[in-house]
Amino acid sequence: MIAAKSRVDTWLGRFTMYRLILWVLGILAAYSMVLNLLGWLTFGLPEMVVHLVLCLGVTYASNSLLARIFGVKPHTESSLITGLLLYFLFWPAFGVMDMAGVALACVLASVSKYALAFRGRHIFNPAAAGAFITGLTGLNIATWWAATPSMLWLLVPGVVLVLYRTRKMLMAAVFLAVATSVITVELLSRDMTVGQALWQSLAQRPLLFFVGFMLSEPLTLPPRRWQQLVLAAVVGVVFAVPYNFGFIANSPELALLLGNLIAFFLGQRGGVQLTFKGSRPLTPASTEFSFEPRRPVRFAAGQYMELNLPHAGSDGKGRRRVFSITSPPGAEEVTFGVGTAEPLSTAKKALFALRPGDTVAATAVGGDFVLPNDAGKPVLLIAAGIGITPFLSQLAAKDADRDAVVLYLAKSRDELAGVEQLEASGATVIARLADGSAPPQFMLDAGDSRIDAPRLKELVPDIGNREVFVSGSPASVDALRAAARGAGARRVHVDSFAGY
Repeated sequence: MIAAKSRVDTWLGRFTMYRLILWVLGILAAYSMVLNLLGWLTFGLPEMVVHLVLCLGVTYASNSLLARIFGVKPHTESSLITGLLLYFLFWPAFGVMDMAGVALACVLASVSKYALAFRGRHIFNPAAAGAFITGLTGLNIATWWAATPSMLWLLVPGVVLVLYRTRKMLMAAVFLAVATSVITVELLSRDMTVGQALWQSLAQRPLLFFVGFMLSEPLTLPPRRWQQLVLAAVVGVVFAVPYNFGFIANSPELALLLGNLIAFFLGQRGGVQLTFKGSRPLTPASTEFSFEPRRPVRFAAGQYMELNLPHAGSDGKGRRRVFSITSPPGAEEVTFGVGTAEPLSTAKKALFALRPGDTVAATAVGGDFVLPNDAGKPVLLIAAGIGITPFLSQLAAKDADRDAVVLYLAKSRDELAGVEQLEASGATVIARLADGSAPPQFMLDAGDSRIDAPRLKELVPDIGNREVFVSGSPASVDALRAAARGAGARRVHVDSFAGY
């Protein structure tokens, strides 16, 4: 089971979040046309083709034009995703007013990324913003026709895949539980059976499409998991409860926009421009990149930052990549530890191509891989290879005076990163080096034997009293989490580096 999960994680790690969503939505669009040919959808194939071309074409063109006006490089994947979302939101039709409304929604979606933005970060989901404003004009109204029973055959696995890749399964479950409960209670009052009410809630209303492709958008979510869960519950209520205030009535897009606004005030508001200062090797296979932010960056030790790295000749994984922060909160410079073994991705090549004074944009900060607020709580930090990076930030933080044991797994002594920081932290550091070489003198030598549950219990006898954090590749994390559980750990937090 663990091996199968690791293979899935490794495979999904080949896709950035944007690329995965683009592929899933593209497959769903093709599937919708197959359903139309089979007679399960009745829009008419010419209408669907024209509608798709209109959504993709207008969104792409308007986004490219606005990017040129604002002097930035257009994010092609983002504009195509927005176009595909609008394809599923608006009814395919040849009516002049209908098509004009769809075109307006596409343009407004692109405009929202620049006009409804703060310091380079768009506040609202672009597709929802375009659909909502268009609805106010009366030209067209979003119908969310993706909520069609025949679409479920591919919609459900597509949504599950995206939520699993973005680690939003729990948040989605909270939203679905709240929204479904409210809708079901309402439908039961209309003399429906429980089965009929649940079927209409999940198969004939856009809950699944909404949570899989729109509510889970990282750029419009708060940074912490508990905040995301609260937000999911609030949006679930606003989504499901019927209301009408004059010309504004409840709609999925309005529920999402309200949620976006709440999220904006909970997290790092606005993107941050980072000025590149330099880089230095951490190990033969990893490098630390240093940046000076133009304004203070709010983050907790152990969190990550998403960087926007425009570059030519992309390897197809997109230009936005997530990196763990190695510097402590409040430091003058923000540093990232990056695995840089060959072969290098095009994004990592873009990092190496930076020259001092060059700027990149940090588009988001987030993550829940943070130590307990109670500094008196003892912790065990298990790092496999480059998984040491979030721990370097945690151990250097101002509140880092805690009982910490670090178990560091690496191929050799040369592959130990952040040795000086680890020694200065005062933590008990245990090294397991695969080649049998001796670690630095201040580290305890765990030998080169496999770290399973008995061995971990031997190395850290009080593991049952410690909160455990595991970081590294998906395969390493899965194996070490299982070992920690087997050794008696009660709470295990993980941070998998899926690859970039």
